[in-house]
Amino acid sequence: MGDQNKQWVITAYALAFGSMLLLGGRIADFTGRKRAFVIGLIGFAAASALGGAATNQAMLYGARGLQGMFGALMAPAALSLLTVTFTEEKERARAFGVYGAIAGGGTAIGLIMGGVLTQYASWRWTLLVNVPIAALAAFAATRVLHESKAEGDTKYDIPGALTSTAGLAALVYGFNKANTDGWGSGTTLSLLGAGVLLLVAFLFIELRTSHPLLPMRVILDRNRGGSFLSSLLMGVGMFGVFIFLTYYMQQILGYSALKSGFAFLPFTFGVVAGAGVATRFLPRIGPRLLMFVGFALATAGMVLFTRIGVGTSYTTHVVPAELVMAFGIGLFFVPLSSTALIGVADHDAGVASALVNTTQQIGGALGTAMLVTFATTATTNYAHSHASPGADVQALAAHAAVHGYVTAFEWSAGILAAAAIVVGVLVKARKDDLPAGASQVAHIG
Repeated sequence: MGDQNKQWVITAYALAFGSMLLLGGRIADFTGRKRAFVIGLIGFAAASALGGAATNQAMLYGARGLQGMFGALMAPAALSLLTVTFTEEKERARAFGVYGAIAGGGTAIGLIMGGVLTQYASWRWTLLVNVPIAALAAFAATRVLHESKAEGDTKYDIPGALTSTAGLAALVYGFNKANTDGWGSGTTLSLLGAGVLLLVAFLFIELRTSHPLLPMRVILDRNRGGSFLSSLLMGVGMFGVFIFLTYYMQQILGYSALKSGFAFLPFTFGVVAGAGVATRFLPRIGPRLLMFVGFALATAGMVLFTRIGVGTSYTTHVVPAELVMAFGIGLFFVPLSSTALIGVADHDAGVASALVNTTQQIGGALGTAMLVTFATTATTNYAHSHASPGADVQALAAHAAVHGYVTAFEWSAGILAAAAIVVGVLVKARKDDLPAGASQVAHIG
């Protein structure tokens, strides 16, 4: 599997999860949240088993897409179940706090366990390990949870779901084809054009339908719109970073899978520290300053990543960049989740909450495809321009690869800087505008 195709292991999941998340929330509300949660768990386990047993690339990508689809059913159902199970404000805040702590702890554990399983068993077990965990969770859910569902009209916006999913898929695939066929090829231009047209059609459908998947009133508010747009840009600029850092650690620094997992721990610690500071100061100073400083720090951290080279070390060039960027992410994500709910009506709260995760995943799918294309193009151009009869082929390949990674980091830094500008221009919310309990629920994302 070449580098230009490896990104589909991440992109297939992020695209399916992000594009189906809003529809998954509607299905959970209408058909029963407990039922949707259990079905999502079982489906996720089955897709994980399929991916672990994959015999070719297409089977692996398909399994990852199925994981994303069932994850899009499971995730909003889980959050809805927390909301309806814990009705008292303090208990609900505590429940969301536990949920956020488990999510954060799971990230750290996953980085290490992914390396352990890959190095000492097989990469397949990073997927297969989901099967017993999901089965146990599904069994517990059937015994402990109570069913609940929304009352009233239960119509689905199927045209909206189809056009948005197809449009996003066309854009992602178009970026991928630009990597292999070039930006000027007919296939690339056709896919990108079709993606834009389908997304425009999606907007027209949402403006006219009586049961929109994405009510325009949710995103047209200045503060919420700024939050969602900056969240989208964050996904575009951030998701691909982990791919290139993993390549750098394993292919340039020579790290094993396990050591690479541990090498990402400063990132986890930085996010936790930044989120803790944001949670403490959000009720005092409001969201705008925290979000702007957070995006500025994330941009600075990304700029630090552009200083890596073939001869640089993890301690001097990777750790500082990880800590600065991660602290910035933790700093802006807490108020980002809060401003997404400012002034939203009760019946739109679920959609507004889901949009934060949706924009990140969609941004991640588009950004990963785009950044991989930019990086591989830069690598190829560097190798061609520096090739000579007496050149050391192995050294040239290493320098070309790092040049590609740095190019991706430069693009990411620009995108995160644009997110900071969006926050500075659009988000005007003050501390008094935040919804009640905002600092507690902000850890969910």
